[in-house]
Amino acid sequence: MASTAEAPAGEPTPPVPPGGGGVARNTAIFSIATGLSRIVGLGREVVAASFFGTGGPASAFTIAFQIPNLVSNLFANAALSAAFVPVFTDLIAQGRRREAFRLASNLFWILLIVLGAVTAFFILAAGVIMPVFTGSTFNSQLDALTVGLSQILFPVVLILGLTGLLVGVLQSYDHFTIPAISPAVWNVVIVVLLVVLRPHFHGGPEHDGHELYAYAIAILIATFVQLLMALGALGRIDFRLQFSIDWHDPRVRQVLILMLPVTIGLGIVNLDQLINSVFGTLVSKQAPRAIDNAFRIYMLPQGLFSVAVATVLFPTLSRMASHRDTAGMRRAVGIGMRQINLLLIPAAAFMIALPKPIVRLVFERGQFGPESTHLVSIALFWFAFSLPFGGLNLLLTRTFFAVQRPWIPTRLAALNIVVDVIVSIALYKPFGIAGLIIGTVVANALMTALQLQRLRIGFNGRLEGSQTTMITARIALASVLMAGVAYGVWRLLDALLGTTLPAQIVSVGGAAAAGLFVYVRAVLAMRVPEAHQVSRLIRAQLGRA
Repeated sequence: MASTAEAPAGEPTPPVPPGGGGVARNTAIFSIATGLSRIVGLGREVVAASFFGTGGPASAFTIAFQIPNLVSNLFANAALSAAFVPVFTDLIAQGRRREAFRLASNLFWILLIVLGAVTAFFILAAGVIMPVFTGSTFNSQLDALTVGLSQILFPVVLILGLTGLLVGVLQSYDHFTIPAISPAVWNVVIVVLLVVLRPHFHGGPEHDGHELYAYAIAILIATFVQLLMALGALGRIDFRLQFSIDWHDPRVRQVLILMLPVTIGLGIVNLDQLINSVFGTLVSKQAPRAIDNAFRIYMLPQGLFSVAVATVLFPTLSRMASHRDTAGMRRAVGIGMRQINLLLIPAAAFMIALPKPIVRLVFERGQFGPESTHLVSIALFWFAFSLPFGGLNLLLTRTFFAVQRPWIPTRLAALNIVVDVIVSIALYKPFGIAGLIIGTVVANALMTALQLQRLRIGFNGRLEGSQTTMITARIALASVLMAGVAYGVWRLLDALLGTTLPAQIVSVGGAAAAGLFVYVRAVLAMRVPEAHQVSRLIRAQLGRA
């Protein structure tokens, strides 16, 4: 467990210096743990794809899962954490630990009441709400399946809301390991339960997709396991929940006011995903599930790198904001941006170069055939262009949240949604799935540009822009070289070995290894500072091993 030492009661927690060893170690630990979670999550998707493919029932499940997931992110999980951490951290920094813990307990019970009511409403109204999000390609049977699955999944809104609050407490104390590994446990529990429960949900043609109820039940149980893990981890910081419900607590109002704009700002990724799925139902019954499968691969490098950087820096930025350390914040954001570019631009280039081989290796088995591979690879190719922008947006949005200026990214996020919808409507008919993903790319690129512009104003026109641009250009050049080498190696190995599963592992894995070798040598030769930082960190960790 990587953590900073707790300050004695009555003394502020010292700020972690930007780019310092604590942040670097926490980022590395969080990256490894989150990377494990993403890999296990992708394994869950592989199992589900082999069982359910990309047919109409699988698309019904996708929409039934995305609506509760969107609600939980908008009104509970990520939004609550982003609004709560700056307020909680500020109290800890001022030595007011007792008040901070009382705030957390108060919010826990208020959330239990409010989100319990929200969950009950959505369960009762699912028959009216869910058909709004299914298109003309869905028949009455698929609509009924969507409603039934959503009613099982809506309780995750309550569970994730409570978990998000507890995770915010842990992250404020720089305890990142349990929050990072709990998604891996979540995915493992789902896979085990899916394999165990699925045989009990077989049905005839009139029950097509009935097996997906096993998937929904597995997700609900696994989400509750995550809550139990967060509760157990609180003992490490000597935190105990107190029964307290004070609606008039000014700190509670402060968190709830901050949550209002954060719900839009942090919900943008999930809302983009829902927009793609809803418009996907107008393209075909297969499109929503195909887009979701591609999104899962797309999110693997996001989870490995940008989520780790943004999550670890967030409490640090909040502490810097509390201490009015503008110079430190500017440097931390600049380093974070360059670290994200260093890791996500080559990942995007690899996906652009080899979308079909990647999808075929990951998913093509069981009910997931060549047609599904074709559809998912189209979505993955275009998603790859959005990868660096998505990572930067996550960091920049959290920077605004750290200084408690959430309305700025909220307005920009609203514009992002409008642009996404307009481009998607314009392009889905002529380009199908590709048109929908292009809408996401355009919207995310615009969001990045506007957030950078607004941050420059907030930092008095300075955001290490010249240095970041110069280094990003070197990273982009190295990524192009990497993509070319990876494609060439894959073509050679694929022609020699064929398309059996072991052959695909060797050809795609060999391409990745060759491309990575070229990329690492290139960024080190071009003197990219962040590359040398990562290299020193790896050597230091190996030296300790």
